[in-house]
Amino acid sequence: MSISRQNLTVIIVTLKSEHIIDQCIQSINDDISIIVVENSNNKNFKDYIEKKYRNVSCILSNDNIGMGAGNNIGIENAKSDFVLILNPDVILFKNNIDELINEANNLIEFAIMSPISDNVNFPNYSIKEKKNINYEMIFEVDSIDGFCMLINKKKIKLISKDSKTFDENFFMYLENDDLCKRVKKNNEKIYVVPTCKVKHFGAKGVSENYLKEVELSRNWHWSWSKFYFSKKHDGYSYALLRGFPKFLSSIIKCFFYYIVFKKYKSKIYYNRAFGFFNAMVGKPSWYRPNLDKE
Repeated sequence: MSISRQNLTVIIVTLKSEHIIDQCIQSINDDISIIVVENSNNKNFKDYIEKKYRNVSCILSNDNIGMGAGNNIGIENAKSDFVLILNPDVILFKNNIDELINEANNLIEFAIMSPISDNVNFPNYSIKEKKNINYEMIFEVDSIDGFCMLINKKKIKLISKDSKTFDENFFMYLENDDLCKRVKKNNEKIYVVPTCKVKHFGAKGVSENYLKEVELSRNWHWSWSKFYFSKKHDGYSYALLRGFPKFLSSIIKCFFYYIVFKKYKSKIYYNRAFGFFNAMVGKPSWYRPNLDKE
């Protein structure tokens, strides 16, 4: 099955992303369909981008349902055979999409393909066996970060329960790692195109007005997601053994920073510990950042 601009849909999940969404959309070729999934009921945002961009449709989830669930909505509504998952804090360069399309059409088959970040200090992929790799040509990897990933819907559908691409138990973090893990377990291919570089700002998808609240949320969900991921793929005992020392460390640091009157720092470690505890006792990923206040 060949891929073209007409057989591709870009999916962007947003929340409080008004400050950055324009530069992301404007970096995408205007003959490619874009679905923006706004994780709120912000009708003004929907009206704004649909009126400004003829190739964009916006779906309101009406609630903050997380990245994985938001992307699933976009994928389910995409009529194309291929989707490009894109974070709102990513800017594509002129020929990025055509480079990915050309590489994809040169392959016999693939499940996921990704460009690389222009920041060489933070590679967006991981490889267990690094021998005999030509980093100037497309190469196979074990997992990639989710900020820009080209997905073959047909391949992913074969390995996904209830036709869901991403496990919606993950609210934030590791939903892409989980997808990659399932892809590799089913002997499907994940590739990186090193000649295709994109600009990823990182942690800029939400306005700076909400940074403190978002940081608390990130720490809670990072701990929760790490435990859940380990439990899902390696078992409860392994997850507990791996995470419990950091859980105890977070509790100690929480009390220490509280005593020395650094309350925000104390809250961060409290959230780390509490996220782990909730995952440990089997509670869902329920924590949500309060983004109603400016």
